[in-house]
Order: sequence, then C-alpha cells, then structure tokens
Amino acid sequence: MRIDDDLAPILDQVCRSSGRSKSEVIRTALKRHLAILRFQQLRRSVMPFAAARGFLTDEDVFDSVS
Repeated sequence: MRIDDDLAPILDQVCRSSGRSKSEVIRTALKRHLAILRFQQLRRSVMPFAAARGFLTDEDVFDSVS
C-alpha cells in the first residue's frame, strides 16, 4: 500500500505514540472509514421511508426513542 508523502510522517508519529504497527493503524482506520461509508449508504436508502413517517432529522429520531 502506498502512503502519500504528507501522510507518512503523521502515520509514523501515531505509530510511535500508540505503540502500534503501521499495518494495525491503517487496518483500524480503514475499518472505521468503511463502516462510516456503509452507514451513510444505509442511511440514504432508508431516508425516504423515514421521511414518509415524519422522521426528518436526527432529533426527530432521538425524540421518538427517548
């Protein structure tokens, strides 16, 4: 995997300060990013159904479940 020149020193610093390997830091970051992307995709797919039931914002959902 190639790392941009501007990211390499940041990655090195994070690895040194956390005691984790580059592979571990990159794997964790990739998992987190992919989870966020998947969440956004799922959210877009359910929004029409939620909007039809009056859930237009995160606050609408929060108010309904609390």
